Order: sequence, then C-alpha cells, then structure tokens
Amino acid sequence: MARINQVSDAEAGQDAAALFTAIKGKVGMVPNLYRVAANRPAVLAGLLGLNEALSGGAFDARTREAIALAVAGANSCDYCASAHSAISAGLRVAPAEIDAHLEGRASEPRLAAILKLAVAIVAARGLVSDIELEAARAAGLSEGDIVETVAQVVANIFTNYLNHVAETDIDFPVRRARAA
Repeated sequence: MARINQVSDAEAGQDAAALFTAIKGKVGMVPNLYRVAANRPAVLAGLLGLNEALSGGAFDARTREAIALAVAGANSCDYCASAHSAISAGLRVAPAEIDAHLEGRASEPRLAAILKLAVAIVAARGLVSDIELEAARAAGLSEGDIVETVAQVVANIFTNYLNHVAETDIDFPVRRARAA
C-alpha cells in the first residue's frame, strides 16, 4: 500500500482535475505515479511539462523508453520498470530487448552507448569520468545526445525517487527491476 496518497478523481482539486483530464485524454487513464504527484499540482504539471518538452528532443519514443528502463533498472524502481516495460511493449519492442534495456544494454550500438552513459550517470550521481564521456563520444554520441541523455536520466530519477518514497501501487503488469 502506498505511503503517500494517490489522489483519486473525487479528491482532486481543480488544478489536479484539469491535469487528470489531460492525462486521460492522452493515455486513457491516470497512472498512480501521477496521482501521487498530484498531491502538489505544480509538481505534476512540472513532471508533465518536462516529459512533454523532452518528447520534442532528438530521441524517439523507443530511445526515451529504453533510457527510462535502464534508469529504472539502475535505481531498482519496480513501478517504472513495470510502466516502461508496458509502454515499450506497446511500441513493439521485443521482450528480450526490454530485458536488456532494464540491464542498461541494447543490441543496436548507438542505443547501447546511450544506455551505457545513462547507467554511468546514475551510478556516479552525475559525476561521470572523462573516460566515460570520451567513450560516449567515441561511440558517436554528439554533445546534444549527451545533454539529452542527462535530461532523460534526470526526468526518470525524479519518478524513480518519487515512487521509492511513496511506494506507489503498481497499476501496470508488474515487472521487477534489476539493478544494473
């Protein structure tokens, strides 16, 4: 059972209710993570805004979901592992690739480099070494790719940590994260 209230539709104030309506319009439901964030509607709006802004970056949905899985695996976040496994499956990512992404790996070299950097960022709390940064560049990642990877990692750390603190009830097919 969650340690922080998952705001119901009936409990939602005007600001949270408006955000819930927008979320339902996009995904058909309000995931419990968003219900936890709705305890402070400005936090929910910020989370949604960050994700919306990042969706306009250079990384496609499959790449963003792979990063989310790698970060969930590195942070052992079962809620995010469950949610992003379901989203990835909806994007037709093969189950074996979803498993690999949770472990910070990918079969495609460019994505593998992005996930390796993402996991290194999590492990070092952002203090990646010159060697790790140079390895990302040598693998073909541009300065923009590196910056976007950092942004995606940070967005996912926020949701991982909120789920850890709240012990959010998982409302997707349950998938256990494995630490990378």
